[in-house]
Amino acid sequence: MTEKSEENPTRPGRLRNGNRTGNPNAAPRCGARTRAGQPCQGPAMANARCRMHGGTSTGPRTAEGLARVRKARTRTGLHTLEMRKLRAEVAEMRRWARDARERT
Repeated sequence: MTEKSEENPTRPGRLRNGNRTGNPNAAPRCGARTRAGQPCQGPAMANARCRMHGGTSTGPRTAEGLARVRKARTRTGLHTLEMRKLRAEVAEMRRWARDARERT
């Protein structure tokens, strides 16, 4: 039996981001257009894009999904109707104070 240090150093290990084990050079490529206008050469994930070009979520589309998000986002209280009104009032007071300073 051989020691770990004597194992074949070219044998690839596990790949990240959902890619299959094996030769990372044989992984499918992303292909998204880069800033330079060339196709991206990063290894693609399951959605056919690399981790950089995978895209962000477009958010919920159904009424049920929107309701779920509204309920989840109010957990901290920062996005409730009451807090939005309070922030608007504070902004109005700041505008009033700035205008009062400018008048004097």
